[in-house]
Amino acid sequence: MTIYVWDYLAEYETERTEILKAVDKVFSSGQLVLGESVASFESEFAEYHGAEFCVGVDNGTNALKLALESLGIGPGDEVITVSNTAAPTVVAIVSTGATPVFVDVREVDYLMDTGLVEDAISPRTKAILPVHLYGQCVDMDALQLIADRHGLFIVEDCAQAHGARHHGRIAGSMGDAAAFSFYPTKVLGAYGDGGAVITSHESTHRQLRQLRYYGMEETYYVVRTPGHNARLDEVQAEILRCKLARLPQYLEGRQAVARRYEDGLGDMVGQNGLVLPAVNEGNTHSYYVYVVRHARRDHIISALKEQGISLNISYPWPVHRMSGFAHLGWEAGSLPVTESLATQIFSLPMYPSLSESRQDKVIDALRGVLESL
Repeated sequence: MTIYVWDYLAEYETERTEILKAVDKVFSSGQLVLGESVASFESEFAEYHGAEFCVGVDNGTNALKLALESLGIGPGDEVITVSNTAAPTVVAIVSTGATPVFVDVREVDYLMDTGLVEDAISPRTKAILPVHLYGQCVDMDALQLIADRHGLFIVEDCAQAHGARHHGRIAGSMGDAAAFSFYPTKVLGAYGDGGAVITSHESTHRQLRQLRYYGMEETYYVVRTPGHNARLDEVQAEILRCKLARLPQYLEGRQAVARRYEDGLGDMVGQNGLVLPAVNEGNTHSYYVYVVRHARRDHIISALKEQGISLNISYPWPVHRMSGFAHLGWEAGSLPVTESLATQIFSLPMYPSLSESRQDKVIDALRGVLESL
């Protein structure tokens, strides 16, 4: 039996009754679009993050795009971000008409190197978009100082960081707006697509509600363009309400899996060339994925596949080196840490329902391959 890098079936068996009850509640409600379930989830998700407002949207990419547009970011503007991220981060920036400007990441934690941000600021810079990658927060204290000095917005990409914290502050609570994805693999995942933006600014909230619904303020009356059809589905909202109540449990489960990896692989670090995730002081890691590093990455992945263990690479291609972004003009070698990491990083299976016996198989198989190198 294959051990996948992510699997929801065991979790579904545990939660099946509750999930199907949520679906039936929506189907029996008489309102299938922007009804009570979306409104209730928005209220509960905002409260969880200590934010004033939440606007549910159809996916995480549109959450980022609408967050940027709600702050007035568009053609002619620049947004500083990283290339070591999922492509949707940059797709969202480009789709607003703005230009992404990349800074490199830190080798120790793979997150935005805030020490490089100030040099990347130009007269066209309008915002900084930090990516809380893999479940760990960027150094938001340093970033906020920079943003304040230069009058820039901060839009947090929290797609991979549900429940992560930075010196006690939860991811999504530290910028002008924050975008979340509820893609099924996420720490808080739906049974389909979904996303949300949270903010504590009334004007941003108002813009977001218009943007997700054709630019309308009232039914059939468009007050601004561009508008979008980017509504969170009622069924997914009700499922997310159920799962939001379980988020602390999911986080505990992921952190337990991480501890078992550390216990089982910690002695392989160093002489065997394996690098395990580093958790920065003051951070609480939510372990969306468990990313390790090794110079013989491709050999390791192939060897474990032969043993029925499927791993993943997050991410094999830096965004700035993808042909779809060639027009941005970033050459090979321009982001050396990002480019080096892309040849070495890979993800081990990580989800709360991963059994100890299956994880032990992963650990034993990886140890065997490392010892044979």
